[in-house]
Amino acid sequence: MLNLDQVTVLDGGLATELEARGHDLSGRLWSARMLCDEPTEIEDVHLAFYRAGAQVAITSSYQASFDGFAREGIDGTGAAMLMRRSLELAERARARRLAELSVGAELHVAASIGPYGAARADGSEYRGYDGVTRDDLVSFHAPRLAELVDAGAELFAVETLPAVEEAVVVRDLLAAHPQVRAWISFSCRDGATISDGTAIEDAVAEAVASPQVIAVGVNCLEPSLVEELLARAARITARPLVAYPNDGRIWDAGARSWSGASAAFGPDSVLRWRDLGARLIGGCCGVGPAAIERIAATLAS
Repeated sequence: MLNLDQVTVLDGGLATELEARGHDLSGRLWSARMLCDEPTEIEDVHLAFYRAGAQVAITSSYQASFDGFAREGIDGTGAAMLMRRSLELAERARARRLAELSVGAELHVAASIGPYGAARADGSEYRGYDGVTRDDLVSFHAPRLAELVDAGAELFAVETLPAVEEAVVVRDLLAAHPQVRAWISFSCRDGATISDGTAIEDAVAEAVASPQVIAVGVNCLEPSLVEELLARAARITARPLVAYPNDGRIWDAGARSWSGASAAFGPDSVLRWRDLGARLIGGCCGVGPAAIERIAATLAS
């Protein structure tokens, strides 16, 4: 399990690197499509991030769900197989990287649990949900979580959650699997609130109500917002914090693409996040291996 007494480098945007390698991810399944079509490419991207200095590979199960696969004509058996494959690919990349190293290293795999909004493919992971009940969220998350636990996942990245109710649902579902640990990270609209308008302090307090949630923070948001959000979170919890922003662009759900100008974050930002209590630091959409290499170098200096 992760040693959160020290800073651990997360990977970057899996889909970003797949697109950089020439793959079209514009469909509703996004990077999960590659689990069906070209799984070895996912493994190679995980390896590229490990080689860049990442110590954690986050699996390609972000947009992999029974509901999402069913809409693409993939039955439950096929969906379960693809979710398990996401874990296998990251584990294989981890083994390959360990075989390359002349000395031992602590490398980990975190199974991604993306939000309900990701499977809807309507951009609601960046604004929250209207008309979605707790039962809807439980029905969506419980079977995927159970499948990945059964496949051997012990660490989960519960990420890009826009709504505090979704964090509560997943937090409570973890109790059925007492052997696992997770971090929870939110998408945010500004430096004080998550995407559904809940104060970050309230969202953090709900997330850390379970001892299985070992860290809490933010991801896939504009880098300039991270510092204030972490400072607010640190007032609520002594638990390690998580920060892995995107490159500052905005997701256009209609066009299925990112728009706007990039806003890269540099060493000074990374060190401020560390000093505020972030112990899991990396990047999200738009952040490739070269940027992760810079983060790793900054944190090692």
